[in-house]
Amino acid sequence: MMLLTRGEVLGHKRYSEHYHSLTIVAPEIGERITPGQFVNIKCGDGSAHILRRPFSVYRVHKRGGWASTIEIVFDIRGAGTRHLSQLRQHSSVDLVGPLGRGFALPTRRAHCLLVGGGVGAAPLFFLADELRNDGHRVDVVLGARSTRMLLNPIEVRRLASISRITTEDGSAGERGRVTDGLEEMMERCETEIIYTCGPHPMLEAVSKVCVDKEIPVQVAVEELMACGYGVCMTCVMPVRSRRRGKDEVEEEVIYARSCTEGPVFNGAAVLWNGAAEAVAKDQSELSPTGVPVRQSFVDTSGDEHAPPGN
Repeated sequence: MMLLTRGEVLGHKRYSEHYHSLTIVAPEIGERITPGQFVNIKCGDGSAHILRRPFSVYRVHKRGGWASTIEIVFDIRGAGTRHLSQLRQHSSVDLVGPLGRGFALPTRRAHCLLVGGGVGAAPLFFLADELRNDGHRVDVVLGARSTRMLLNPIEVRRLASISRITTEDGSAGERGRVTDGLEEMMERCETEIIYTCGPHPMLEAVSKVCVDKEIPVQVAVEELMACGYGVCMTCVMPVRSRRRGKDEVEEEVIYARSCTEGPVFNGAAVLWNGAAEAVAKDQSELSPTGVPVRQSFVDTSGDEHAPPGN
């Protein structure tokens, strides 16, 4: 159920020199939201702030009653996020949520590998908490262009059984991208499912590896979601879907709205850059734990507009 509410800023802090964090008391949303969903926040008044900005949720503290909080992490990209960066304790925040479809958690204990790039890794921290609470094993690959763009690598090492840090300039961890050595990491961790969030080229590369290895992959896409309600159609993704015809199941391509059918999709079903690459037949029917089940790919029922996690 989507709610319009006013929250109160409980705290403002920084992660490295690049990212801001706001912890907001919003019990109605905090008690309902799941990993991968997002909130839409009003970022001030005036013509530069007409549209709300979408943010994925970095952490949730469910305390029951009036005290539940959500935490968002962002970098400054324009007038809206600059406004948020100036909020301090007791400031009021107008927000809508929870929005979108989140990650599907495994139905039995599983080895889960989380792959995050830059600030796009934000929803994976919330997800890691939920997976660990359910008794699943969590391993993490975290990457960014440089040290200053990494999101809380110290916390990653605490959350993960096995962690790997990469930076493109080699300023922290290993030099390279998160996809370098991904197959080796999957074998080492005996990965059964991958969850990933970050820029599209990274999601495409991770999805391709998973398709080749027949490992289920869930991707949280970074799209410009101007309205957040599925009305404006600015955030559509080309996704394979299956529907039952008169005589057999037919496959088609639909344009799924990231703000309603997503932002989490089956990475094997997305047509990255419009390329309809062949997908292993079994991949389309893999459950979150790798057990073949019947399920369809999806249910067919400007920079400042930051994607979830930004």
